[in-house]
Amino acid sequence: MLKPVFTEKSLGLAKQGKYSFWIDRSATKPTIKSAIAKMFDVHVISIKTITVSGEAKRTQKGKKFQVLKSKKAIVTLKEGEKIDVFEESKK
Repeated sequence: MLKPVFTEKSLGLAKQGKYSFWIDRSATKPTIKSAIAKMFDVHVISIKTITVSGEAKRTQKGKKFQVLKSKKAIVTLKEGEKIDVFEESKK
C-alpha cells in the first residue's frame, strides 16, 4: 500500500518533517494515518493527498501505452519525529 517517493523535492520536504508516499488510489486519510503510525511508530499530524492523472505515452518504437492514475500522500509528523527510510546516508 505504501511506497516512499524518492525525488529531490520529497527529500527536501523530509528534512522539514513532511514525508511523501505513493498510496493505493482507494486509500482514505484515516487508513493512511493508521498505516503509517503502525508501520513506523510515529504520530501523524496531517495528511495531504494528491491524485496524479494518467496520460498516454509512446515507446521509442511508436507503440502507445497508458500510464495509470495514481495517488500520493504527503504526511506531516509530530515535531522531533522522523522516518529513517528518508534519511540520507552519510559518506
